[in-house]
Amino acid sequence: MTHSSPAERKAALFAWLAVCLIWGTTYLAIRVSVETIPPWLMSGVRWITAGTTIALFMTVRGERVFAAEHWRGAAFLGFFMFVLGNGCVVLAEVVVPSGLAALVVASAPFWMSGVEALRRDGERITWRTVLGFVVGFSGVLMLIWPDLVRGGASGRGLVLGVISLQVACLGWAIGSSYSKRHAREANVFSSAALQMIVGGVMMLVLATVRGEWRGVAVSGPSAIAFAYLTTIGAIGGFVAYTYALRHLPVSLVSLYAYVNPIIAVALGAAVLGEPFTMRMAAAAALVFGGVAIVRSQRQTRRPLMSRTRKSTMAITSST
Repeated sequence: MTHSSPAERKAALFAWLAVCLIWGTTYLAIRVSVETIPPWLMSGVRWITAGTTIALFMTVRGERVFAAEHWRGAAFLGFFMFVLGNGCVVLAEVVVPSGLAALVVASAPFWMSGVEALRRDGERITWRTVLGFVVGFSGVLMLIWPDLVRGGASGRGLVLGVISLQVACLGWAIGSSYSKRHAREANVFSSAALQMIVGGVMMLVLATVRGEWRGVAVSGPSAIAFAYLTTIGAIGGFVAYTYALRHLPVSLVSLYAYVNPIIAVALGAAVLGEPFTMRMAAAAALVFGGVAIVRSQRQTRRPLMSRTRKSTMAITSST
C-alpha cells in the first residue's frame, strides 16, 4: 500500500463500507433477477454491459483496453472468475436462498489456500490450515445435511446448488491465483473490463446452448434488480473496491467477506422472507471460524513487506 493522506484514507474507509453494502446486497438482487431472467443470459448481458461501459471510459482516457497481449489472460480469467466464479453463483441462486448462498461463498478462502498449496511457489498446507478446512466445511455440511438425508427433488436441487457454489469458489480461487502472478503491469480497470466482456460472451454462448433466449419474460422487479447488478453492483462495487485497496491494508479490505453474508442473510429474511434458523446460525459460525483460522495462518506467515506491497492484480466480486 502506498502512502496515503488522512483524507484519502477516510475516503477509502467510506469506499470499503460501500463495498460491504453493495456486494452484500447483490445476492438478493441476483435472487430476484433470476426469478424471470434465465441465469446465464442475465449474467452474460450484465457483464458485457458493465465491461463495455468501463472499456469506453478507459478508451476515452487513452488506455489500451483491447491490446493483443492481454487476450490470453482475459480468456483465462474471464472463464474462471466470471463464468465459474460468478456464473455458478447465479446458477445456484435459482434454487438456493440468497442468504444461504452468501454463507456458502464465504468458504472461498479454503479453496484459495488449497489452490495455493498446489503451486510450487505457493503457501504450504499446515495443521492450522487443515483445522480451518475441517471446521469450515463442517459448517457447509451442516447446512446441507438435512437435505442430503431427506432426498427428494427439492433436497437434491439444494444440494446441487451448494455444489455449484463450491465450484464458483474453486473457479474464483484459480482465477485469483493466476491474476496474482500475471499481468501485474496492466491497468487494473482496462484488464477487468476485458475480462468482463470475454466472460460475458462465454456466458451468452452457454445461454444460447441452453436455449435461454426463448420465452424470456422479464418482470418489473427482475428488471430493477438486473439494472442494479449491472451498474451499482458491477461498476460501482468494483471502483469502490479498487480505491479501498489502494489506500487501506489488504487485511482490512478483505474483511468485507465477513460482512457480506450478514447483509445478505438480513436482506433475504426481510425482503424475501427467507428462513434463518439456529442450524444456519451455527453453520455460519463454523464457516467464519474456519475462515478466521485460515486467514490467521496466512497473516502470521506473510512477511511484512509482502503485506504492505501494492498489488495491481485485477479483482472483482464473485457476485
